[in-house]
Amino acid sequence: MSDPLKVLYVDDEDDIREIAVMALEFDPGFSVRSCNCGSEALAIAADWLPDLILLDVMMPGMDGPEALQRLRQSAETVSIPVVFTTARTQPEDLAKFMSLGAAGVISKPFEPMSLAEQARDLWERTRG
Repeated sequence: MSDPLKVLYVDDEDDIREIAVMALEFDPGFSVRSCNCGSEALAIAADWLPDLILLDVMMPGMDGPEALQRLRQSAETVSIPVVFTTARTQPEDLAKFMSLGAAGVISKPFEPMSLAEQARDLWERTRG
């Protein structure tokens, strides 16, 4: 069996983060870590080198777009695919997020039972 897919889930809402982590960990093909802010995400990503980052757009302090920009400025994290999680899913919002370099967008509220599948599908698309 191949190594589990390392996923970092970032969200400032504790309840949403806990549900997401449980949903992802339910899939034995995932190894999951989580945090509640952009600055912590940068540190974890540089140290743990996840295969995929699921990143909330709206967070206090450093929001998702700023965290993505900072990830792209670091040699260690420049190539890690980042998927935004957000309730802002109007076509113009999605176009903006993709123009920032996101690998995709998962809309909130997400369906916990399909979160792992959505994450894996988006990760596989980044593999070309």
